[in-house]
Amino acid sequence: MKKALVFCIGLITLMGVGFVTHLRADDVNKDNCFYMNSLHYTANGMGYWYSKEHGGMETLLNIPYNNLSCKSCHVASCDTCHKSESNGKPIYSIKSAQNNEVCLNCHVRIAAVLKTDASLNQKDVHFSNGMVCSDCHKGMDVHGDGITYTSMRSPGAVHVKCEQCHETVPKIRAHEVHHGKLSCEACHVRQVVSCTSCHINTMLKEKKRVAVPVSQWVFLMNYNGKVTSANMQTFVLPDNKTFMIFAPVFSHSVDKKGRECKDCHATQIVKQIQKGKINLTWLEHGELKHISGVIPVADNVTYHSVFQNYDNGKWTPISATTPDKLQYVGFGTPLTKEQLKMLAKPQK
Repeated sequence: MKKALVFCIGLITLMGVGFVTHLRADDVNKDNCFYMNSLHYTANGMGYWYSKEHGGMETLLNIPYNNLSCKSCHVASCDTCHKSESNGKPIYSIKSAQNNEVCLNCHVRIAAVLKTDASLNQKDVHFSNGMVCSDCHKGMDVHGDGITYTSMRSPGAVHVKCEQCHETVPKIRAHEVHHGKLSCEACHVRQVVSCTSCHINTMLKEKKRVAVPVSQWVFLMNYNGKVTSANMQTFVLPDNKTFMIFAPVFSHSVDKKGRECKDCHATQIVKQIQKGKINLTWLEHGELKHISGVIPVADNVTYHSVFQNYDNGKWTPISATTPDKLQYVGFGTPLTKEQLKMLAKPQK
């Protein structure tokens, strides 16, 4: 593959030379185009984990991924991020792509995280200091590097790392004890927003996505040799089949201080998980409730949750409280028994 961003015929216009409208990646020779191989264009991750080959939802739904509207969640045109206007004429602009709102139009879960943080007056440390998405996610993260990755969690797919800016960390006990064992986000990601009861029938029939969001919790699982922050998602499929996933995630709800020992170690949540089951969500007087805090993801644990059908704008619980199938995605794996034992020990 030639190392040239031919897709960026539009880059000529980014410098203010001329203007182009509706430049599509489909119009560019894939063999010469980094962007055509990027995850922003291919959206490979969803199809990869959905597939039967990887134990995904297709095993229950029996519908090929290409027949779902999920595959439309990709950035097919440069216009999506770069189109702007000057003197009443369309141009391509780097500045327009550096606007957080452009990113959040598609990355809606991150938008939900930021909205939740703002409502609790606990803003992400980076955004509260005036940073924008493109300060960390440079060209290779956005446009790709010429390699067709199967998932954003594939090694090399996302180039940004905390250590690129934070070259040194304070010499405190937490950093010394966890060095090489925990990723930065395991302690510094404050919370994630989870989608529960994602209703597949509505997506199939109406091409519309509906779910019940839950926040103020964060899961822990293994990824790339370290414990990291994670998320969960539940689905309700036709015939009341149910599905649950756990996946490593960086939610952009970052706390400068990080968690204290007591937030993870010897908690009631850890004690419940050691017993083999825990209620993640439940209903009280028709309202969805959930546990809050740090939740380890472990094998051979039953994670109970409320699964709900959606019809005519109303959510109605179904009888299932555990998923018909559980999947670990994003190359994440459950914590080991030894790791759970360590979490069960009080720390000072």
